Amino acid sequence: MGLYIEARIRADLDDLWTRTQDPSQHQRWDLRFTRIHYLPRAEGEPQRFRYATRVLPGLTVAGTGVSAGERERPDGTRTSALRFSSPHPLSLLAEGSGYWRYIPDSGGVTFLTGYDYRPRWGRLGKVADRLLFRPLIGWATAWSFDRLRLWLERGITPERALRNWLAELLVRALVVTVGCAGLGQEEFLRLFGPLAASLAYVWPLLLAVAISLALFVSPLPGTPAARRCLRQPPARVRAPRVLRTLETPR
Repeated sequence: MGLYIEARIRADLDDLWTRTQDPSQHQRWDLRFTRIHYLPRAEGEPQRFRYATRVLPGLTVAGTGVSAGERERPDGTRTSALRFSSPHPLSLLAEGSGYWRYIPDSGGVTFLTGYDYRPRWGRLGKVADRLLFRPLIGWATAWSFDRLRLWLERGITPERALRNWLAELLVRALVVTVGCAGLGQEEFLRLFGPLAASLAYVWPLLLAVAISLALFVSPLPGTPAARRCLRQPPARVRAPRVLRTLETPR
């Protein structure tokens, strides 16, 4: 089953198009890529590009892609389709295809993507893809779309958005760790003087509330969150014809 991500962005269509089609800007907000750049091409040839993803310090997985077509309809919607592949033996993603669609209206743009790929490593790769890689890359796509939204709507740069996310993640992790371990409980209760004994009775409840908030409360408005994106296609969405007729190489 292919992946689908949709975000509602209050921005100008041309601005969104530039942030997604310009490789130097695309690589800033998309968590899936560390580097993207166009390859030279002759007039009339499709645009090819090279991408790289830093998996671990000192380990980068690279691949190539080609634009399969762009279309702008009379109603203002735009579609960009592509094929991609990676020959790197450590890349679970072998080859695939996908599209981006832009649906403008008076309040902004509905920006969505649909893509699928063939994993390598045989049966082991299929299992790893289904259990780990596909959910992870789906989350990374949705998280990146929301980071792009924050950049266009609120002026929060992708770099700052990442710092916001890391800081909030650290705070939540600290609350859960301290709450579960009971670290500093006695020292904290002493701050309340004669009320410490009474507060000790409700302390477990307060810890449970704090842990629940850390685990389940919505991220702050300036922090990217995959949960803000639609992850299943509504009935109105169909893949562009250029993608429906595009067979993933085998």
